[in-house]
Amino acid sequence: MCANVIVAEDDAKQAELVRRYLEREGHAVTVVSDGLAALEQARQGAPDLLVLDVMMPRADGLDVVRILRSEGRELAVLMLTARATEDDLLLGLDLGADDYMTKPYSPRELMARVRTLLRRTRRDGGREDGHVLRVGSLAVDPVRHEVAVEGAGVECTPGEFRLLSAMAAEPERVFTREQLLAELHGFDRYISSRTVDVHIMNLRKKIERAPRRPVRLLTVFGVGYKLMDPQKGAPRAAAR
Repeated sequence: MCANVIVAEDDAKQAELVRRYLEREGHAVTVVSDGLAALEQARQGAPDLLVLDVMMPRADGLDVVRILRSEGRELAVLMLTARATEDDLLLGLDLGADDYMTKPYSPRELMARVRTLLRRTRRDGGREDGHVLRVGSLAVDPVRHEVAVEGAGVECTPGEFRLLSAMAAEPERVFTREQLLAELHGFDRYISSRTVDVHIMNLRKKIERAPRRPVRLLTVFGVGYKLMDPQKGAPRAAAR
C-alpha cells in the first residue's frame, strides 16, 4: 500500500527516523520543517497522509490542520505532539485531525497507525456502489464523501464523516462509544473516553438546527448514541 506522505517535523533527527520507517514500507516521503512549508506541500498534488508535528516554526500544526480542513482538503492527518493534556489532544481532534500520538512514541506503533489510516482512507474512498445513505432529510454519500441536510451541503472532517456514515448505515441502532471509537481507531487511550463525545458535539453543530436540543443525533444515556429520522416522532434524548 504505497502512498504519498508528507512529514512535517522541525526536529531533524525525528524527521529522519520517521522518513526511514515510511520509506522502508514503500511510501514516497516529503519532509518539511515548518508549518507554512507543510501547507504548501499539502496543496500540491494529492498527498495521502500528513504526519504533522504540533510545535513548529512559522505556523504550528494546529493552524495547519485548521487551514487544510477549512479548504476542504481530505488527506488523512496524524498529529504528533509532546503535549499530554487532554484539552490539547481534544483540540487537535476538534480541528479535524484523524489520529493523535504523544511523544515519545514507538516508531513501530506509528507505522501501525499509518497503515490503518491509509487502509481506512482507501476503503472509504474506493466504494463504488453509489448508494447514498438517507435518514430523513440527512443524506450521506460515501463515494463522493458528501453530507447534506435538507439539501444543503455540510462540511465534515474525515473523523466526523466516518462516525456519521456508520450511524447512517444503521439508523436507530444504538452505538456504544467503544463501537464508534472502533470506526475512528487508534486515538490515545488517555482521551478515548471523550473522543467520541467531541465528534458528536461537532456533528450536532452541523446537522442540528438546535444543537443543544438535538432531534437527529441522540444520546442514549449510559449506552451511547443513535441517529434518528426526526419525522418519525421518536422520543428525544437530551444532549450531553
